Amino acid sequence: MFDDGLNILIFFYVPNLAARKQVKILIIASKFQPMHIEAKLQEMGIILPPTQTHMKTMNLPFKKVKVLGNRVLVSGHVGIQHDGAISDIRGKVGAEISQEAAKNYAKLVAISMLGSLQLELGDLDKIKGWVKVIGFVNSDPDFYNHPFVINGFSEFILELFGDEVGAHTRSALGVVSLPFNCPVEIEAELFI
Repeated sequence: MFDDGLNILIFFYVPNLAARKQVKILIIASKFQPMHIEAKLQEMGIILPPTQTHMKTMNLPFKKVKVLGNRVLVSGHVGIQHDGAISDIRGKVGAEISQEAAKNYAKLVAISMLGSLQLELGDLDKIKGWVKVIGFVNSDPDFYNHPFVINGFSEFILELFGDEVGAHTRSALGVVSLPFNCPVEIEAELFI
């Protein structure tokens, strides 16, 4: 068997009973089609949130997602609930929120960001690569495990998109505060 990621070739022999010869049969499978991102999300039981409802009332002077040719810049995102409201999880990591809870929140930020990307791009399969992720952690002065927290975002993106598309460079920074007292805010750059 041979698999180059696009074509699967299977070689095997079938005995020809009449001639008592081996007949070589080559079966070429149709091009391998990876599972679509939306289908993967559905399989994981994840529903992308609608547009962020808090943005409508705040009249913020910027876009959540800006497409420049094949470059996609994504503004800082926080965790959004299924109704579009900001998650109720708030506070400083290391004081009011555990690092595990903050890591889970970072995954929620990834889901929120994917919702914005889907609204802007129309199809998450257009994403050809995650380039850079910058994660900010609203942390207590004595908390230093910022990379662990942002791993919640990175691990989810890698699980969903795979290494080839999902692998990215990254920074994880501790900050004194974040908008709405959210524990994590993440921005990203991608290409389509």
